[in-house]
Amino acid sequence: MAITKYHIGCTGWSLKDWVGNFFTDDAKQRDFLSQYASVFNAVEGNTTFYNIPSEETIKKWARATPDGFKFCFKFHRSITHGRRLNDVEDEVMRFLEVFDPIADRLGPFHIQLPPQFSPGEFVRLERLVRLLPSVYSYAVEVRHPDFYDHGNRENRLNRLLQSYHIDRVIFDTRKLHSMKKEEASIREAQKKKPNVPVRFENTGSRPFVRFVGANDVLNNEPYLKEWAIVIADWIKEGLHPYIFTHSPDKVSQPPIARKFHQLLAELIEINPMPPWPVERQNEQLGLF
Repeated sequence: MAITKYHIGCTGWSLKDWVGNFFTDDAKQRDFLSQYASVFNAVEGNTTFYNIPSEETIKKWARATPDGFKFCFKFHRSITHGRRLNDVEDEVMRFLEVFDPIADRLGPFHIQLPPQFSPGEFVRLERLVRLLPSVYSYAVEVRHPDFYDHGNRENRLNRLLQSYHIDRVIFDTRKLHSMKKEEASIREAQKKKPNVPVRFENTGSRPFVRFVGANDVLNNEPYLKEWAIVIADWIKEGLHPYIFTHSPDKVSQPPIARKFHQLLAELIEINPMPPWPVERQNEQLGLF
């Protein structure tokens, strides 16, 4: 039975290192998305930050996923990082039109602003949210420290997002930046991921959480328990949260997500997470 009441997933679906421990032993690239979507009901669409897919590609993605599955595609970097939202009206509309054929598979579009995008450029964000078609949903991620001042600048941001029913992305990297480990994957993630304060308030109806922690479940558990409480409360309030589990090595994302779902199930009534493809494979092999 599929997961309902909220959406959960990882940063992508095409990791070859998942073959044999999440995907089946014989999984090929063409199988990855359908196997991923047999367990999770959402995915971060980071691929669109770098390349805009063809119509045939996105239709293929839709065919590989069940009803209720949601892609949270990231705005292309030319819009957010190249032009920094300056004079991007035409580019934004062309980008959104690409995904019209799979409208039923779209979660919030992820608008990630660069760390240098400051409150001094706020008028650009105001122009952007005014032109966004209300038929879709959106989540905005800010990384500049001045947007976390608990004062006028942060309040202005939150008021803008609330007025357009847009969610503010919550990026929780507390565990990641608290670690002093020699693992190359952790050092690399610490360089790339922002060390910004965590906010537990939501500005829309689809709270959008990105959690980045350690490469093992146990060291993430205190943070996952905290998020389970918050997300359970959101669901009780009638909101529909999205949570995506990251890990520096990427391999650990599915077990971290599974642990979170188990912790959430201790607080509210939700369907269990479906077995992984490799587990279903092993179960079938056991019948012979």
